[in-house]
Amino acid sequence: MSTQTVSAGSAHPEPQARSGQQPPATRPRRPRPTPKGGRQGPWAKIQPAAVVIVTILTMGVPLWLVVVTAGKSQAEAVVPTMALPTQWRLWENFSEIWTRGDIPAGFVGSLLIMVPAVLATLLLGAMASWILARRSGRLNSLMYAAAISGLILPPAVVTVVLLLRQLGIAGTAIGMICVYMGIYLSTVIFFVTGFVRNIPLELEEAARMDGAGPVKIFARIILPLLVPVLSTATILICLYVWNDVFYAFFVLGGQMDTLPLNLFTVASAGLYLNNWHLIFAYVVLMSLPLLVVFMVFQRKIISGVTSGAVK
Repeated sequence: MSTQTVSAGSAHPEPQARSGQQPPATRPRRPRPTPKGGRQGPWAKIQPAAVVIVTILTMGVPLWLVVVTAGKSQAEAVVPTMALPTQWRLWENFSEIWTRGDIPAGFVGSLLIMVPAVLATLLLGAMASWILARRSGRLNSLMYAAAISGLILPPAVVTVVLLLRQLGIAGTAIGMICVYMGIYLSTVIFFVTGFVRNIPLELEEAARMDGAGPVKIFARIILPLLVPVLSTATILICLYVWNDVFYAFFVLGGQMDTLPLNLFTVASAGLYLNNWHLIFAYVVLMSLPLLVVFMVFQRKIISGVTSGAVK
């Protein structure tokens, strides 16, 4: 009897002890590290260096060719190569094209066209983007689609020239400014509309409660907030307008000087035939103003490009 009790008592606690034990906690499995000799290991280290090398070759090689050729003599620059000149003649080439290439007249003409065209395009584009971003509806969507259609629809050059002749502004700076505004207004609206939608509407409502009208709201609240994205659009439009030859050739018709149009004219006339050192020196001087603009707006450009993703 006692033996059965003891055996029963000794046999009973063992299942209780087993049932009372908690199962061991399962630890989360850590991802296995990629082996050093694996397929992803070397590529993860090589990829940044490969991107940097490709970028340097893509941008650095043409820039090096332009600068080196601009500093050579005529005999050395007959066949443009990557080799350094035996004797640098950069300043001599600059002084020669300054007089033979009519750079002062072309520089003034380019400024008279680019500055008003860029300012008017940015102002009208920002105002239109503000209206399109704050209103909703099917008609507003159609208006936005029509506004940005200029990004993919090429302008009819012949029709534009004929229209400018009927208006009496063909071959003038005003006509060229109007053409650039019509071409690049779609670019500004496309950039700015998405940015305006991220601006809190409460800012405008608070200004209206203080008695501010639409003009004051746009000038004091919306426009200062658009500086980053407008800086990005400024660089793009300045780049297009400053280097344009195609539209200026048909619209101006040789009645006004610009830097790229002047270079095209003298090069096609045979003045710089086999004078590649002068052509590349002209290109270097023509690119300096854009480099200055880019250096001034560099930080604003980066913030304007990334603002839509961050917000």
